[in-house]
Amino acid sequence: MKENERTIAHYDLDAFFVNVECLKNPSLKGKPLMVGGKSDRAVVAACSYEARKFGIRSAMPMKLARRLCPQAMIISGDMESYSYYSRLVTDVIRDNVPQFEKASVDEFYVDLTGMDRFFGSRSFSQDLRSKVTKETGLPISNGMAANKLVSKVATDEAKPNGQLVIPFGNEKRFLAPLAIEKLPMAGPKTTELLRQMGVVKIKTLSEIPVEMMENLMGKPGIELWRRANGIDESPVVPYSEQKSISTESTFESDTIDIRFLQAKLVQMTEKIAFELRQQNKLTGCVTVKIRYSDFNTVTKQCTIAYTALDHLLLQTVKELFSKLYDRRLLVRLIGVRFTHLVPGNYQISLFDDTDDLIRLYQEIDKLNGRFGRYLIMRASGFL
Repeated sequence: MKENERTIAHYDLDAFFVNVECLKNPSLKGKPLMVGGKSDRAVVAACSYEARKFGIRSAMPMKLARRLCPQAMIISGDMESYSYYSRLVTDVIRDNVPQFEKASVDEFYVDLTGMDRFFGSRSFSQDLRSKVTKETGLPISNGMAANKLVSKVATDEAKPNGQLVIPFGNEKRFLAPLAIEKLPMAGPKTTELLRQMGVVKIKTLSEIPVEMMENLMGKPGIELWRRANGIDESPVVPYSEQKSISTESTFESDTIDIRFLQAKLVQMTEKIAFELRQQNKLTGCVTVKIRYSDFNTVTKQCTIAYTALDHLLLQTVKELFSKLYDRRLLVRLIGVRFTHLVPGNYQISLFDDTDDLIRLYQEIDKLNGRFGRYLIMRASGFL
């Protein structure tokens, strides 16, 4: 192995939501399926490969998706099932590798640098894929390369249920013939701008002078140019479910005022839910803490479907508090903590909600981020 040569493996569950639904109902296999809300204003959260042949894609308005494939079945999302299987896959990977990064509910990075001299990275990755499928029933694809960027693109090219290894030194050559849409970070607006410039393939993008890209887009232009050239030094960040976001409040005087306590819980939950979304994370476990006037401290937690949405988290927090607060003693402190954090966009939970609700969360977060997190809050949070 050459000095500074890395071996990074990327694993991504194929059509994750759809395949979980097929596990629950095998008769759905091989059919065009869409997971999401059934109203015209809902969005497609996921779709089967059979549905993708009609041009359907994730995040597409459901109304348009139905036009493209009227015969497609629409299934309401079940985040509890998806969270369960995500944890199941995480356990399999944790049991087989010393260190990994959980990039979202359905994708993982593993640093296999140096493993060739002992086990063989390619065969190890294949064995791990087989174990995941055998123990969970879910197909998973794998890409392997010198960095996270190229390994992720390789996984996308290997789908469904495949493996693709990009030898060290071939990163730029591998990316060159691919469409610019396949480059992570090249979103719809960026892609449209580049296509207007006549840039269709990653090869063309990689040949544009970096100074021109900087003038065009600023620092993001430099990063996009680096990616087009297969350059990525980002490390595999070890995954730990011990990471948390929490907040506590100690009162000036002990209280038994239930309305006050509930309003405080609303404030605290909204505060750290906002932090979750700002960090682009989801939580899979909620804990509520109470310290009484005699300093006795009690906690209660609940494992939930991964989310970062206020209205779902508030429901869990209120349920935990009602079960926990049974002594009817003066309260000195209350706290809320989110754990089992994973990277992810909160929109994946909005199966039955409309794009209006998605935009509402985005606008509230934008305003609170600009003018202060308490600019917009629920009326029930006012003390």
